[in-house]
Amino acid sequence: MGATALPSAPSAVERSAIKKVSIRLVPFVALMFFVNYLDRTAISFAEPNGMGTDLALTAAQFGFASGVFFIGYIVLEVPSNMALHRFGARRWLARIMVTWGIVSLLFTWVQNSEQLYVLRFLLGVAEAGFFPGAILFLSQWVPTRHRTKVLALFYLAQPLTTVLGAPLAGWLIGHHGLFGLEGWRVMFLFVSIPAILLGVVAWFYLIDRPADARWLSTAEKEWLTGELAAENATKTGSSERGHGREALKEAFRSGRVWVLAMVYFGFIYGLYALAFFLPTIIEGFQESFGTSFSVMDKALITAIPYLPAAVVLFFWSRNATRHGVRTWHVAGPAVVGGISIPLALYMHSPAATISVITVTACAIFAALPVFWSIPSRFLTGAAAAAGIALINTAGNIAGFAAGYVTGWLKDFSGGYTLSMFVVGGFMLLSAALMVALSRRRPAGPSHPTDQPLLEVH
Repeated sequence: MGATALPSAPSAVERSAIKKVSIRLVPFVALMFFVNYLDRTAISFAEPNGMGTDLALTAAQFGFASGVFFIGYIVLEVPSNMALHRFGARRWLARIMVTWGIVSLLFTWVQNSEQLYVLRFLLGVAEAGFFPGAILFLSQWVPTRHRTKVLALFYLAQPLTTVLGAPLAGWLIGHHGLFGLEGWRVMFLFVSIPAILLGVVAWFYLIDRPADARWLSTAEKEWLTGELAAENATKTGSSERGHGREALKEAFRSGRVWVLAMVYFGFIYGLYALAFFLPTIIEGFQESFGTSFSVMDKALITAIPYLPAAVVLFFWSRNATRHGVRTWHVAGPAVVGGISIPLALYMHSPAATISVITVTACAIFAALPVFWSIPSRFLTGAAAAAGIALINTAGNIAGFAAGYVTGWLKDFSGGYTLSMFVVGGFMLLSAALMVALSRRRPAGPSHPTDQPLLEVH
C-alpha cells in the first residue's frame, strides 16, 4: 500500500493557520487528555500501594474493577459522540470533564470491592465520548495532510501521563495520613480536582469551528473553512442524508470501519494490560529478584517505558506526515509489540524486563496517532462521529477484556506468562488485519499494486 499523496509547499496563510491551531487548541485538548488518562489509570497506582490490601482484592477482582470502567463507557460511547456532534465540542467535552471529575473524587472514600466496581462503572459512564470526541474535534480543525501531526501532538499526552503521573501518584501516596486518609486515598483526592477545574475552563476556552475563532485572521478562517469543506464533500456523511440515521447506517455498514475497530482492539488490549498491571508486575520484582523498592522507586520505574515511547511517537508520526501514511506505520509496531510483550517475562533482571517492556510501549504509542488519522480520511459529519465512536468502542471492549482476563489468567496460572502471550496474540492479529485491509481492492478498474490507504474498502 502506498503513501497518501504528498502536499505541495504550504502557503503563508496555511502555515499560519495550522500554527495557530496547534498552539491555541492542541495543548489544551492534550492537557484534558492527560487528566483523563491519569484519572482512568489511577487505580493501577493505588492497588499495589495499599488499596489492594485495604479492600482485600484478588488479582481477578482488581482486573474486573479495572475493566468494568469500559462497560459503562461502551454503553454511552456512540450516543455521547452523536451528542457532541449535535451540541458542539465546547459544551459536551466540558460537561464530560466535570462529571467524571466528580465521580473520580468519590474514589477517595471507597470502602469495599463492590463500591469500587460501582464507581469504576460510573466513571466509564461519565467519561463516555471524551476520547473519540477529542479526536473528532481536532479533525474538524485541520485538513487531512496536517492531521497526523496534530493528532501526534495530542497523543503525546498519553505516554507523558505516566511519565509525569506515576511520580506524581507516588508523591501523593507518600502523604499518608493527610486529612486522616491513607496515601492511596490522598492520591485519588488530588488527581480528581483538575478534571473539574478544566471542565469549567473548557466551557469558555474551546471553540466549535474555525469560522468562530476570533484569534484567526479572515484569510485563515476562509482557508480552513474552504479546505475542510472541500475535503468533506468527498467523504461518507457529507451529503444531506449524512446527517441522521442514514449517516449512521453508512458508518456501521463500512467494512473499513469494522476492520479498523478490530485493529484498534489489539492495540488497546496491549495498552491497558500494561497500564493496569505494570505497577503490580514491578511490585512482584521484589519477590522474583530479591529487590526492594520504595513507593517513589516503583512510581519512577513505572514511568521508564513511557518517556522513550513519547519520543518514538513523535518521530514515527513525523515520518508518516512527511512521507504519507503506509501500512507498515501501523502493522510494523503491532508485530514488534506482539513479540516483545511476552518476551519481557523471560528476562532475568528488573532492568532487562523493563527494557523489553519499553520496546512494547514504544511500539503501541508509535502506531496509535497514525492509526487515528485514518477514519477521518473517508468519514465526515455524523458518519465520522459514529464511525470514530464505533472504533473506539472496540478499544473500550479491549480495555475491559485486558483488565479482567489478565487478572483472571494470573490467578488461574499463578503468573503473568499466559496473560502476556494472549496480549501478544491480539497485537499480532492487529498487524495481520491491517495488512489484509491494505490488500483489499475497491470495485472497478484495475489499480496499481501499491494502493493508497483511502482506496482500501
